[in-house]
Amino acid sequence: MQIALAPMEGLVDELMRDLLTRVGGVDWCVTEFIRVCDRLLPESQFLKLAPELARGSRTAAGTPMRVQLLGSDPACLADNAALACEMGAPVIDLNFGCPAKTVNKSRGGAVLLKEPELLHRILCEVRRAVPASIPVTAKMRLGFDSPDGALDCARALVDGGAGQLVVHARTKVQGYRPPAHWEWVARVQEAVRVPVYANGEVWTLEDWQRCRAVSGVEDVMLGRGLVARPDLARQIAAARVGRVVEPMGWGELLPLLHEFWQRSRNRLAPRYAPGRLKQWLGMLTRGYPEAVGLFERIRREEDCDRIEDLLRAEEKDVLLRAG
Repeated sequence: MQIALAPMEGLVDELMRDLLTRVGGVDWCVTEFIRVCDRLLPESQFLKLAPELARGSRTAAGTPMRVQLLGSDPACLADNAALACEMGAPVIDLNFGCPAKTVNKSRGGAVLLKEPELLHRILCEVRRAVPASIPVTAKMRLGFDSPDGALDCARALVDGGAGQLVVHARTKVQGYRPPAHWEWVARVQEAVRVPVYANGEVWTLEDWQRCRAVSGVEDVMLGRGLVARPDLARQIAAARVGRVVEPMGWGELLPLLHEFWQRSRNRLAPRYAPGRLKQWLGMLTRGYPEAVGLFERIRREEDCDRIEDLLRAEEKDVLLRAG
């Protein structure tokens, strides 16, 4: 069994990959999608979204990182996949799951699930362009507005050369609304002879146990659930070998959150850094009651120094309560 960290545009960047894989339990992760249109991208574009390429394609914790491409032009995707491999990508992943309207309108992501023949051509071209030693994988949803064609799409991808599938168990139209239809993951796994990962609505250890029971697959990709509970992969990894680990407490998480803030502040202009922190902190409120109060204190703050003071004060309060 393997646990993967999902690619999420604007959320799971190099910094988030670093912090979450450091917590433990993640076997591999994926870049945010690199958009391919009608040309061979410069290496700088790859390094912008996948700086780990310059460090052996691993996060600082040593977790392998795959490069994900998104587009609809088979030949252009193939050329860019070949370049990514030359730069050190250990696996090429192709995105057929993004539900964003702007992406779908320009023939990228989940909209391509309407065209299984095109999916097959894309996989064939990319597989031919990539060295045989480098796997090509794909991430898909159950369909655009209906799961009726999910099995045809899965077969098209695998027949074209995908060595592994991740199935987000909802259609594009369903977006991120619960529930995730894990029973369809089971149907996909029955239809193809490659490993299938279940993805969608795994927020807790109990969710993972139910997902495994319903989908029948062992492998899982965690997205928002892992961002909201950074030790979720660690809990699942322990459970799969019969161990129980103490859940990460607020006091253990807070230093990671503070580091995230400081590194975001160093990377981003002062007008953008607060939003990056609020994005993660808002998601943490789902798993940590303490995050709710901190989020309320920070949500209207735009002054970076004031936010720094609030984080330091929270750390001090946690230490006092622990002592």
